[in-house]
Amino acid sequence: MIINNVQEHEFFNAEVDKQTGYETKTMMVIPMFNRHNTIIGVFQVINKKEGSFTETDLRHLMLAASYSAETLDAAILADENDQTQKEMIFLMSEAVEKRSKETGNHIKRVAAYSRILAREYGLNEDDTYTLEFASPMHDIGKIGIPDAILNKPGKHTEEEFAIMKTHALLGYEILSASAKGMLKAAAIVAYEHHEKWNGKGYPLGIKGDEIHIFGRITAVADVFDALGSDRCYKKAWPLDEILALFKEERGEHFDPNLVDLLFEHLDAFLEVRDKFTDNESTVE
Repeated sequence: MIINNVQEHEFFNAEVDKQTGYETKTMMVIPMFNRHNTIIGVFQVINKKEGSFTETDLRHLMLAASYSAETLDAAILADENDQTQKEMIFLMSEAVEKRSKETGNHIKRVAAYSRILAREYGLNEDDTYTLEFASPMHDIGKIGIPDAILNKPGKHTEEEFAIMKTHALLGYEILSASAKGMLKAAAIVAYEHHEKWNGKGYPLGIKGDEIHIFGRITAVADVFDALGSDRCYKKAWPLDEILALFKEERGEHFDPNLVDLLFEHLDAFLEVRDKFTDNESTVE
């Protein structure tokens, strides 16, 4: 539409002009369409510097509106893809947790703990966001572990533990085929969250900064939550015993900087734990 007498138009709301002292005189508006030919917005220009808007102006604006619509549509699609990835990650993670008789709140807590550590470690917003939604996939490879081993009450034999450890590689193989950023990050998490700072972890036996920061952060988040939760093979540990273990394993199992951050922001961890409690007993 070209409206060169805006103040006289029946649908014009002059309230903003009254509040700001600005006077809208002329206006040109074009609907913006997505790839499905559905209107997703309106491109608007007001108050041509000289004279009135013309059909030539309209044709020029239609080109600009078309480019803007494509950009907006791509942004909306990217957001939809992002939401789809997040939903799929949590659904798959919950499926694994239920199979291993753990609660869905475990993955919510691990995600929240990972977000806290990533932010305080200094990761940028994009990486912090990515890790928050990738970390719940750390045990996705357990989907390939036999129930008799996965849910065995008590300690595993050496042979059983060897099978259990393959979940890290299985998880990586499941996720690494995806080109999606969040799932590629989840593949790293699945592969490296059992590596240890001293090089005695698995499956790669890498150490220190060789371990991706996503894996190092998830390791702290996962162990903190696992120790404080009831499992089929153990009861939840008291908080003081959990903290004692992290002090002992600082620089051994865990990145010492991340352990320091855990202690510095323990209150935030406990807030998350209290927010996402399990129906069963929790640490006091």
